[in-house]
Amino acid sequence: MSVVEIERGDGVMVVRMNRPDRLNALGAELRAQLAAAWIEFRDSRDLEVAIFTGTGRAFCAGEDMKESVEREKTGEAMAARRRDDDIYRAGSLEKPVIVAVNGFAMGGGFHLVERADLRVAVRGAVFESSEAKRWLLGGYDHGHKGGLSHAAATELAFAFRFTAERLHQLGWINRVVEADQLMPTAREMATHLLTLPPACRVNTLIMMRAMRAEVPDNLERLASRLRDHGAKSDLLESRKAFVEKRRPRFKGWDNPQDRYNTPHLEE
Repeated sequence: MSVVEIERGDGVMVVRMNRPDRLNALGAELRAQLAAAWIEFRDSRDLEVAIFTGTGRAFCAGEDMKESVEREKTGEAMAARRRDDDIYRAGSLEKPVIVAVNGFAMGGGFHLVERADLRVAVRGAVFESSEAKRWLLGGYDHGHKGGLSHAAATELAFAFRFTAERLHQLGWINRVVEADQLMPTAREMATHLLTLPPACRVNTLIMMRAMRAEVPDNLERLASRLRDHGAKSDLLESRKAFVEKRRPRFKGWDNPQDRYNTPHLEE
């Protein structure tokens, strides 16, 4: 059984993560097959719109924590992600993608939803930007890029969970539907896109993506410094605790005095 199932027809490619026993967690095999699927989609002359979804009760639970811990070194896991050639996640795929969220979208799964051009979700789907639980800096950029208010973006950055209904109210999700209408709605949206003149579809996609908010360089520099502020051992500890189903024992800072030397925005 493949961990990624693909359907092709009528100009549409359906990419379905198929690892329901692991809540479609992003292990090495799933990442590699997704990367290959997006390359096929990019290179196809017959497929112009993609629908991205999952099987089971989750769209994607994010990073495969068990696999990450088995590597023993968080640095190795991070290196594997850096070597990932997934053009969808890189934002270089110049064809529209509609994400159909069938359930939980957590951590890396939230990122996959965020990358899509149009978003449809089932009622009751749960979303979480999980960086604050796993790294030394919360997901500061997601709410900014998604056009959320500062209050909502702050809540998102601190890994509070959001329902599909609330994200729809905030304008982050295009449609919220019953479970049996998820794929029909996504296919209706794909059909509409295919009725547009091809150049219009491509040009409008590029324009809308160009209008997405970006984090200013000075804030990215601050983020880089903050990612190094704290005990790096806590990165792996968060994963071990998750896998072992226990409360994490965080160190905080290797040097306790660092607690009072937090980097701030440059003058």
